[in-house]
Amino acid sequence: MDKVLLGALEAGGTKMVCATGYADGTVVESESFPTTTPEETTATCAAWFKDKGIAALGIGAFGPTAVNPSSPRYGQILETPKTAWRYFDLLGNLQGPLGIPCGYDTDVNVACLGEVTFGCAQGLTDVVYLTIGTGVGAGVLSGGKLLHGMMHPEAGHIPLVPNPDDPIAGDGACPYHKNCLEGLIAGPAIAKRWNGKKGSQMADDPEAMDLLAGYLGQALATYILCYSPQRIIIGGGVGDHTPIVQLARAKTAEALNNYIVTPEVADLDTYIVNNSLEGKQGVMGCLELARQALEG
Repeated sequence: MDKVLLGALEAGGTKMVCATGYADGTVVESESFPTTTPEETTATCAAWFKDKGIAALGIGAFGPTAVNPSSPRYGQILETPKTAWRYFDLLGNLQGPLGIPCGYDTDVNVACLGEVTFGCAQGLTDVVYLTIGTGVGAGVLSGGKLLHGMMHPEAGHIPLVPNPDDPIAGDGACPYHKNCLEGLIAGPAIAKRWNGKKGSQMADDPEAMDLLAGYLGQALATYILCYSPQRIIIGGGVGDHTPIVQLARAKTAEALNNYIVTPEVADLDTYIVNNSLEGKQGVMGCLELARQALEG
């Protein structure tokens, strides 16, 4: 299996990352393409993979998307703000032209899978992977399996108690929920609050970081109480380019208020961590998804 070439596709809302590699996580080559119309984008990706000689393809898609194989909409993008992609059969439009086994899941679930298989969560069975960037998404491994249920976790949209000193409290940037985590902490919320600035531009502002870390701490406490993870891993542009992860540890402890007493929570520096695979966790997770699809 280690010598069988596999394909990986990180299907994002702004770009598609196509890659080939092996079951040990080695990436052979990769190339990214802008996400345009569904038909054009999938045709471009299928053409890129067509002559690579891959035996299977792992797809990590932006969501919401149908990840349950028994669903009649399996492989389709669902109620996304990207209206042209709503109910588009992403899986079918790739598997059809390629004619190979395909694994399909969310982009954050495959990032979680990458960390569990190759990164800082190896050997663990219960993990939360959170990405904070243009949006907020969560991938959850529970009992050794990626969590699906009726769909998949949309834990970036949990409601929070807004800080009364927050200028966008009650009017966050999410079009669906005004006080959800994504609406208060993701890139558009940062831009709305601070005159179009990015998270990295606010990284040295203690008050700004304290506000964002407070929201993240609330959310992490909720994930701990609901999912009981053995580790929480955080990535994405805001997670990677600000001190929010380090600052959120104390906020999480404050929110839990000593209710959870475990060795993991006693050592938050190793419990709530940044991602460990230099931005490749999504592609590497897709390679593992392809391996699983090939083995059936």
